[in-house]
Amino acid sequence: MTMLITGATGNVGRHLVQRLRAANRPVRALTRDPATADLPAGVDVRAGDFTDFASLEAALEGVTAMHLMTAFGPGNDTVPDSRELVAAAVKAGVRRVTLLWNGYTGPVEAAVEDSELEYTHLRPGEFMSNALGWAETIRTERVVREAYGEVGHSPVDVRDIAAVAALALTEDGHAGRVYTLTGPEVLTVPQQAAAIADALGEDVRYEAEDPEGAKERMRAIGMEEHAIDYVLDWRANPPAFARDVFTTVADVTGRPARTFADWARDHADSFR
Repeated sequence: MTMLITGATGNVGRHLVQRLRAANRPVRALTRDPATADLPAGVDVRAGDFTDFASLEAALEGVTAMHLMTAFGPGNDTVPDSRELVAAAVKAGVRRVTLLWNGYTGPVEAAVEDSELEYTHLRPGEFMSNALGWAETIRTERVVREAYGEVGHSPVDVRDIAAVAALALTEDGHAGRVYTLTGPEVLTVPQQAAAIADALGEDVRYEAEDPEGAKERMRAIGMEEHAIDYVLDWRANPPAFARDVFTTVADVTGRPARTFADWARDHADSFR
């Protein structure tokens, strides 16, 4: 079973590619720039983009399972030709699909659900790796600045998302499932900062940021307005499931989800 991983150099996709290759599965990775992909040996890296449908059709040749990103928000679909893509996947012989939810349910999900494909929805909460956005201020000032930091979330390690995705692509019994993926605890930003401090063995303080200040900070790093609004809305009013704890990772993989403290220890060098 050759598996096509879209978003192969992204947060989840990279770990999914690594996990599948470690299990000696044939993997094809779709990326805009193969020269900079830096993926494991043995991965069939293809240049492609969802806006270049011919590249998608070529990448689908011989593929039996596929991991798909979905969309960022209304009017910002990452897969502009959803039904055409699904039809091409079915024609190529794809049987299984995992759909990585990114905060918005749209035409990708509808097209897959209306098809004959076996699909599994992956619905993660906040990624633990989002905390890497604090790396510069932690390194230089030992401070985390964030708006709505007292709102609790149950962040999930992207490695756990990839582990669930790998099983859904390679095992029976996952078709039609909606897997809600969270970490094992609800945490505020000050609590996350404290976990990073423990991993570093140094104090890291939290400073509340007003929403307008947060917007200016995100604009300065080139984020678009719709993305800024989405991020701040998620921080202020996360979906109910993202403020709860689900045991899905343990239920599917047979081992507990990683804690934020685990993640912070594994990534401590990013904050030094």
